[in-house]
Amino acid sequence: MRGVSSDVFRDILHRMGLMQVVEPEFVEPLARLVAGRGVTPDTLDSFIRPTLKGLFPDPSCFLDMDKAVEAMLDALQARARICVFADYDVDGATSAAQLVRWFRAMGHDLAVYVPDRITEGYGPSRAAFDSLKAKGFELVITVDCGAMAHHALDHAAKIGLDVVVIDHHLMREDPPRARAVVNPNRPGCSSAQGNLAAAGVVFVALVALNREAERRGMFTDRPKPDLMQWLDLSALGAICDVTALTGFNRALAAQGLKVMSKRRNPGIQALMTVAGADTQNLMNTFHSGFVIGPRINAGGRVGRSDLGVRLLATDDADEAAVLAQELDELNRTRRDIEAQVLDEAIAIAEVQGLYPTDDPVIVIARDDWHPGVIGIVAGRLRERWHKPVVVIGIDPVSGMGKGSGRSQTGINLGEAVGAAYEAGILLSGGGHAMAAGLSVERDRIGELRRFLNDHVRARVSEDEQVETVEVDAILSLKAASRALYDRFDLLAPYGQGNPEPLLAFADVAVGYAQVMKGGHIRCEFVDSSGHKLKGIIWRAEGTAIGDALLRPAGRVHVIGRLKADDYMGRNGVQFEIEDIAQAL
Repeated sequence: MRGVSSDVFRDILHRMGLMQVVEPEFVEPLARLVAGRGVTPDTLDSFIRPTLKGLFPDPSCFLDMDKAVEAMLDALQARARICVFADYDVDGATSAAQLVRWFRAMGHDLAVYVPDRITEGYGPSRAAFDSLKAKGFELVITVDCGAMAHHALDHAAKIGLDVVVIDHHLMREDPPRARAVVNPNRPGCSSAQGNLAAAGVVFVALVALNREAERRGMFTDRPKPDLMQWLDLSALGAICDVTALTGFNRALAAQGLKVMSKRRNPGIQALMTVAGADTQNLMNTFHSGFVIGPRINAGGRVGRSDLGVRLLATDDADEAAVLAQELDELNRTRRDIEAQVLDEAIAIAEVQGLYPTDDPVIVIARDDWHPGVIGIVAGRLRERWHKPVVVIGIDPVSGMGKGSGRSQTGINLGEAVGAAYEAGILLSGGGHAMAAGLSVERDRIGELRRFLNDHVRARVSEDEQVETVEVDAILSLKAASRALYDRFDLLAPYGQGNPEPLLAFADVAVGYAQVMKGGHIRCEFVDSSGHKLKGIIWRAEGTAIGDALLRPAGRVHVIGRLKADDYMGRNGVQFEIEDIAQAL
């Protein structure tokens, strides 16, 4: 076993004062879980108890951070008009809201510009910069975008508009023309913080702003902003952007969830209320990623793109309630549109022979698909087909296609899309390993499909193209208890880079299975000793896994994750199924 042995794990837990909450029978499985994540005795303490103090990087190690801070403080002290230009997703909204709140604390109102996904597309444009310049803005801070906007930033420089870029997306060697480009994924940046979301980079920037503002004597007549109160926004951006929750980013998420649990942000609290979510227990990654995040994203997907920033930046509870209600209604609309596009995409794939296929990447397109849901649909199809998927919605008038892709471990989709852009196939394109966005003309979609598949085949072997899962432990149904689930909290927060424990149960029978509304399947597993465990799998009707549950041909092996089952005060567990195989 790599990493931490059970004896070492037990000794460290004892020194940390945690042995009283970890029963002896759970020490071995927990040791195996942390070992599988590459945790060593030297890093176990910081893994279980990640702290900002122990893991916070020096802001100045980020390339151009000091230049960015200088530009922002110079503009603040000159009382210049400043605008933050944000992406329309959660990471953009949380990044912008942090800056709005910091500048407000410094007595300066920061304007916000969020482009419309449909009419303007992703990131800054010449037209947007012209508009901001005409309105008298002197400094624009782009967040979660801008790192690849070379043409737009060249134009900003020509019209005399200063721009500071704070981003985290993959970049080319040469940065765009700007006062500063802060990006841990910029070539030459020595921060070693490439797993941060833009919201995390912004939080580091706030620390740098406080430090330099104090050096300039800017806190003689006002208190220094308390940055910890906004750490919930940083955590929300990190979790919803599916960044790797390791190292400093793990500390941001862990400590930020504690701040979120205090429910001091009126916008977050209002979203929890309209969602009908439990507002008493501690907040976790589920609340961030599946309750709050989709509703904030709904504004940029099918509504007004600035709603998320306005919600997260307001201190007015009444305004927050109104905005949260609007976002909740937009999220319902988004779900309806998504379901329709998903059904159409599956049908097209079958008719056109796009799936099943030997291609490592699936590219699927159609006229009039709403650009606000194609990324979600790509994610759903990737889960269903276990391959990277790019979904493209085409404007039937212009023939312009906007695409969004989702990938899996081992296949860097952002790199492949970036290469397609460099090859001249795309009008725009980029992203990171697990997700990418692009613009392409209709008559070049076939060429794009061939390029992406050739690119992946040349760099990833056939064995590596097959999605694999690493099981953390094989358990008996008897061992799948609420007590074990509760002890897994030592590994939280979960996310990319630190997934929820993936467990396996071997040679069990399917006691019963039934289809629920939405195509979900609920079932029960039974072992040879009569022990039982409730199971559920989402959107599985009509899939191979669903068929195996509904019409079992004997005993099965099943993998998945334990989840709390607190319905009607049960305080139990159920098994969220990931995959199933026939027992031989």
